[in-house]
Amino acid sequence: MTQITNYITNDYKAIDSRVTISDVQGFISDLSFSHFPVVEEQIYIGSVATEDIETFISDKKIIDYRYSFEKFFARTNMVWLDVLEVFAQNHTNLVPVLDEENKYVGYYEIGDIMGFFNETPFLKEPGGIIVIKKALVDYSLSQITQIVESNNGKLLGLFISEADSVNIQVTLKISLGPMNEIIQAFRRYNFEIISDHLEDNYINTLKERSNYLDKYLNI
Repeated sequence: MTQITNYITNDYKAIDSRVTISDVQGFISDLSFSHFPVVEEQIYIGSVATEDIETFISDKKIIDYRYSFEKFFARTNMVWLDVLEVFAQNHTNLVPVLDEENKYVGYYEIGDIMGFFNETPFLKEPGGIIVIKKALVDYSLSQITQIVESNNGKLLGLFISEADSVNIQVTLKISLGPMNEIIQAFRRYNFEIISDHLEDNYINTLKERSNYLDKYLNI
């Protein structure tokens, strides 16, 4: 699989801290980025929001607004899931990339990272999706893995899709196999099944009993 660092780009140079706001406004107006990196002698000093640039005084320099810079970034040694988290936490479509010495090396674009995500086994390999929920205090990643594998399933990937102070919701991608057995095993371990499944015998039985009751009551 392609390394995520292959998606680092320098199609546009980072903004030099010494340029004027008017120069930046002309540059940014042709782009669709939510933020853009600013460097000082090739050292990353933050990202400026493009919507903020429109409000800055045109004859000042970009460094005069350093107080407004946001400091998010990715490292060259980050795995793709950590990079995706930086995008999500900072509501941006561009993330600067720094090396281990904090030198600016380029940036990631969200479209490229999502394209990389599409090539991972989680999305590319055939399988089924199960969404489960459990109390946060009882959550165990090892237990989830054990339940899947002990029922002859193969876990292709998982991520926490929702969480609060009480419960946690996990989305699983499982290779095609005994889905019903895996679903029922999760129920036995007090997991709530959030997703709907044609293979779910428990739900199908409840539906059959409900239909039977409706017919009985309508007699």
